Amino acid sequence: MISVHEDRPRVLIVDDEKFIRDILADFLGMEGYIVRTAEDGTAALTELAQARYDMVISDLKMPKMGGLELLAAIGDAAPNALTVIMTGFGTVETAIDAMKRGAYDYILKPFKVEEVIHVVQRGLEKQRLSAENLRLREALSLYKVSEAITASLSLDEVLATVGDAGLHEIDGDMVSTWLDDGEGGFFERQRLVQPLRAESGEHAAVVDRGGGGRVGFGEFAPSAFIEHFAADSTLLEHGAKGERFFATRPEAPLTSIVAVPLRMKGRVVGWICVASFSKNKRFDEGQRKLLSIVGSRAAAAIENARLYEDLRATFQQTIRGLAKAIDKMDRYTSGHSDRVAVYATYLAIRLRLPADVVEIVRQSALMHDIGKLGCVMNLNKPGKLTPDEYEIFKAHPGYGKDILDPIKFLHPLIPGVHLHHERWDGRGYPLGLKGNDVPLIARIIAVADTYDAMTSDRAYRGALPHEVAVAEIERCASTQFDPEVADAFCSGLDDYREEQVAKGTRIPE
Repeated sequence: MISVHEDRPRVLIVDDEKFIRDILADFLGMEGYIVRTAEDGTAALTELAQARYDMVISDLKMPKMGGLELLAAIGDAAPNALTVIMTGFGTVETAIDAMKRGAYDYILKPFKVEEVIHVVQRGLEKQRLSAENLRLREALSLYKVSEAITASLSLDEVLATVGDAGLHEIDGDMVSTWLDDGEGGFFERQRLVQPLRAESGEHAAVVDRGGGGRVGFGEFAPSAFIEHFAADSTLLEHGAKGERFFATRPEAPLTSIVAVPLRMKGRVVGWICVASFSKNKRFDEGQRKLLSIVGSRAAAAIENARLYEDLRATFQQTIRGLAKAIDKMDRYTSGHSDRVAVYATYLAIRLRLPADVVEIVRQSALMHDIGKLGCVMNLNKPGKLTPDEYEIFKAHPGYGKDILDPIKFLHPLIPGVHLHHERWDGRGYPLGLKGNDVPLIARIIAVADTYDAMTSDRAYRGALPHEVAVAEIERCASTQFDPEVADAFCSGLDDYREEQVAKGTRIPE
């Protein structure tokens, strides 16, 4: 018998014979189950709409709605309930067919009460084990989600993990994450939707049609969330009641909406909202608690990621300012770092490098001369540098490495800054690397740097024509420059320059 202290299972008995309903209700009630009865399938569906049931025991033949029709309807009304069919000897084949359609088991009439109790116990134990396995899987998934959230300092990665959890762990159709804008308002930072659910013919109108996931799902009303979270930290609504959180109503009827605030030091810094538009997918308190745990992890991670991004932006602005300081040391080098970054980015794209590598190339080129801050001399004096001055000049790549080295997130830029004066033939500095031992980023910047140096005015000479500079790079391929990199730069440069002129961008003649 079930302990009265447990969350007792609920059983619905459906039979048009009152005598059978009463007997089963009495005996199962004595076993500790919560039992309700209904005289036919229609009445059973009414009962299922009003309360949760773990098992439905239904007669096969009943007026108004029989057992098979009820079995099909239970899939929509109570998808988690087990169904047991009661039948006479003459309809065993029909009962077996019902099991093929999703029934858990069948009971032959006339039955022994002990047999019915055994079927109920076995079925509910199976259901309990399945629920426990599901909770374990959810716990494992939640652990993985929490680890992924707390391990990242990238705001985009944190939000992507949160969105993925909303779609797959909470099983929502749409996940929306809102953040404060720092000026007292809130904005939708991310919206994700489930892949096309129209394969089942359900809610084809609200699938993502390539417009960022917004088509058909309506627009939220941030003021409704702010007002709600000011008074209540939980939000779980169903049906039309949840539509008050929309400024523009969704095209399909809302089934459920669950949301949790993101709080830092008692202050709401945003919220995560998950919505269901699928008829059979109604969120429960367990899913709200799961989202709440995700939200508590996400709040701290989002705050850390924002602080990290602010710190990165501050460092990059500082370094860029230092790079510009180098360019301003002499009017002849004004804008050099920016132009080298433009040419290096063009070349990296020509070489079909990934977008993240292209960005590293751009930033490395922007900072490639940062080490000149350590060279206490006039690097742009008329005439050639003396041997001593040249040795001082050759130290600037090493100084650049020293400047960037303490800043961990700028480490990917160091190879380009430190080694852009290495040569393909091994006669460069500071390490005398040769061929492919020179990092590709440094080989790219070497070409871009040389081209801009030749096509810009200097104190000791005027700017060389574009054609002369290109010819010199082609001549030095396989000695000073990587031949493939030099060829990629030169072969597409004329078209690139024409594109820049068409855009109104000023480039060296």
